[in-house]
Amino acid sequence: MKEFLNNWKLIILLCLTLGLAPFFPEPHILGKLKWIFGGADGMVFMDWFDVVLHGFPFILLIRLIIMKIFSSKTSD
Repeated sequence: MKEFLNNWKLIILLCLTLGLAPFFPEPHILGKLKWIFGGADGMVFMDWFDVVLHGFPFILLIRLIIMKIFSSKTSD
């Protein structure tokens, strides 16, 4: 499982596919984030689940970036 969570290629592929799908008329996660920043009026459980589902690959990517930054600083 650790190899899966630390695989750069796989995480980037997840971000580009699951994270951004469906792509038209705009990436789904961007529409949901606009809705949240606009006050999240009318959002139901399924909409919040959608945000988590489409946002999880980006959370993994941010996690990898932070790990890379801190591991390079500690090795110096």
